[in-house]
Amino acid sequence: MDGVRHLSQEPRFAALIERVGRPRLNIQRQRSPYEALIRAIAHQQLHGKAAEAILQRFAALFPGELFPPPQEVLATADTALRGCGFSAGKIVAIRDICAKTLDGTVPSRRQCHRLDDAALIERLTTIRGVGRWTVEMLLIFTLGRPDVLPVDDFGVREGYRVLHGLDAQPKPRALAEIGQCWAPFRSLATWYLYRAADEAKGQAAGSRA
Repeated sequence: MDGVRHLSQEPRFAALIERVGRPRLNIQRQRSPYEALIRAIAHQQLHGKAAEAILQRFAALFPGELFPPPQEVLATADTALRGCGFSAGKIVAIRDICAKTLDGTVPSRRQCHRLDDAALIERLTTIRGVGRWTVEMLLIFTLGRPDVLPVDDFGVREGYRVLHGLDAQPKPRALAEIGQCWAPFRSLATWYLYRAADEAKGQAAGSRA
């Protein structure tokens, strides 16, 4: 795999890859950008299991649908959405995602093929509640874009700190410069940096046991 070979030129990455094994990015290729953004809003500031429980209640409001369509979500009362567990702020964001999907701001997967990463980030961050990190997650894990490095992500910066035995995480701008040598496989580097951070959490938990 070209990306693994490229990253393995760095001895610390090579050792991490040897421990972790081949990458498993689990790209959701069947998922639309609209669905990915709604799911991202649900997950903001919540544990994964709590967010998934909210999404299950949300889906149950629209029986027979693979995922709630934007026009039906817009026609749903706030009280019903609050009953799923969405906060007032998240309801506003979800409604804006729905409206921006219907007016074409949120592109289909097919339309995304005609837009580069920077254009998608610029376009989608105009939506209420959608920041750069959210779009970067969509680029990596929904669209499968190969060269995305979310430098504002705590886990990515922590992974780099752990991998290199640093006392502090690199600043986002510094990590962006460092990560240029990982191009054009920065999404793969992101996945492995998450694994480095996970390893450190596991070791810390073991030491406390």
